[in-house]
Amino acid sequence: MGDFVTLARLDADGSRGVPERRYLARSADGGHTVLACLPPLGGDPARWGAEAQQAARLTQPGFWPVAQLGGTSAFPWYASRYRPALPLPAVLAAHGGPLPEPLVRTLGGTLAEALASAHVLGVVHGGVCPAGVLLTACGPLLGCFGAMRANPVAGASAASATGLETGCLAPEIATGGPVDRAGDVYALGAVLAYAATGHTVPERQEIPAGLRDIITVCRSRDPEGRPEPAKALAELLPGAAYGALAGSTEPVSLPGRVVEALSRQSAEVLAAALPLQER
Repeated sequence: MGDFVTLARLDADGSRGVPERRYLARSADGGHTVLACLPPLGGDPARWGAEAQQAARLTQPGFWPVAQLGGTSAFPWYASRYRPALPLPAVLAAHGGPLPEPLVRTLGGTLAEALASAHVLGVVHGGVCPAGVLLTACGPLLGCFGAMRANPVAGASAASATGLETGCLAPEIATGGPVDRAGDVYALGAVLAYAATGHTVPERQEIPAGLRDIITVCRSRDPEGRPEPAKALAELLPGAAYGALAGSTEPVSLPGRVVEALSRQSAEVLAAALPLQER
């Protein structure tokens, strides 16, 4: 991809619910390591590329930054400066199951604040999903911007067409409705459910009691019944100062196994040799 040579995939082999192909890559001169992304196989590369261009213009805190665009309309790609990051499914795998409630609240509150700051400016993320949440040492960032817009397919196959987890598509979007702010909130509820239970469509009794009401209301079938992201933030983290979470540069408290997985990824990337160097 341009001057970059891929080192490894970010997502585990066979991962589901990932709406783009993501690789850890390094410049041919060895000077820059990046997260490089491609459209999904079978998707519309031109639509995906248009969303990548929009993401590159965004400065909203809490969104995974797009630093470089490349390729053609038939083969677009983008790259971001590498930082140790795990997709949410990999976080649960490293932890060995659903995350503790305090961490779910911190993740959810941070994502809610990021969406609130974007919605105020009229920006709809349109790709919130477990795989789109990239956890760093300083908290989560939202990637996979615009996945629902890049693959607008209605009907029973809508989730598989976008590459998203089935439970992340609001009912109105799955039947051809617009990708809007209420859809982002529904998907936020699905991400919270996933972090707390291991899947996006749990039974109500599976959800920890302290999170049951906020997850249920975010996942309301009625768009008008879903809260604004700022209200979701207040429910998840009462008393939290708005503007202090998304895009923070301060480390957050993470389980030991998750910290270990982030450290392992960083060490493996640092030690990886370019394929050309192995010849």
